[in-house]
Amino acid sequence: MTDLSLPLTDLPAADLPEVDPLFRCGFVAIVGRPNVGKSTLMNHLIGQKISITSKKAQTTRHRVHGIETRAKAQYIFVDTPGFQTRHLGALNEALNRSVRDTLSDVDCVLFLLEAGRLTPADREVIALLPQHRPVILVVNKADRLKDKAVLAAFMLTASQAFPFAEIVSVSAKHGHRLDTLLQVIEPKLPLSVPLYPEDMVTDKNERFLASEIVREKLFRYLGEELPYSMNVEIEKFEMEGTMRHICAAVLVDKAGQKAILIGRDGERMKKIATEARTDMEKLFDGKVFLEVWVKVKSGWADEVRFLKQFEI
Repeated sequence: MTDLSLPLTDLPAADLPEVDPLFRCGFVAIVGRPNVGKSTLMNHLIGQKISITSKKAQTTRHRVHGIETRAKAQYIFVDTPGFQTRHLGALNEALNRSVRDTLSDVDCVLFLLEAGRLTPADREVIALLPQHRPVILVVNKADRLKDKAVLAAFMLTASQAFPFAEIVSVSAKHGHRLDTLLQVIEPKLPLSVPLYPEDMVTDKNERFLASEIVREKLFRYLGEELPYSMNVEIEKFEMEGTMRHICAAVLVDKAGQKAILIGRDGERMKKIATEARTDMEKLFDGKVFLEVWVKVKSGWADEVRFLKQFEI
């Protein structure tokens, strides 16, 4: 995949391509309660997996930018952590602050609801929605409601919770009506030249993506056993010819958690590493040698300095 670190606007003027004066470009936040499908939506909107998904809530910890460039617009999607009220502490306070900061710094907001469900947790996120930005209600998993009259009634009820600019029903997992959603977003973006090259799909580098892939496999294999105070640090990322040599450390808070992650005879960690390596090779389009191990660092999730180190 192309890995460029500079926005297009930082290139010399002579290198900038001609752009339609009616071209639009802007930042679009994707927000909602935990586990409502935000990362799945972004991955399908840009056509590539860059944000990790899991059935466990609070998988996303970083603001991940996914970039989709079309003929008339460039959409810069910002995937955010699900707003957390259950598991409090320095980590989740930082994640919640990330959600609030994102909402004040974008051009448009997509608020995701699960079709047929409007929960107290959803209403807590609605209370954060900005009044001075266009907010689009996106009813996800709409394919689960076979009765269209029931879906329409739910959308009407949900629309009364906030002055939404538009309402669109989609199925992020199956890619249904995502082109319609892009068409609805487009006029909400400001007139602007594109900020990134058209073949760029994320502002994150390969080192970051590698850590997220390992973290996703941990969520997938461990489920509710996985402690919230867990993170992945890439200690080595080097090119050796055409092969990427990656060393990843899984940080946990307690020694007992280390045993859970490793599993009997290390079999669980071997499976996690194997699946992570396979996904990395698909994403990076090249061979990967991956090593994964577990480290204990007591209290890391409640150390503000450590949270800043991981850019949470």
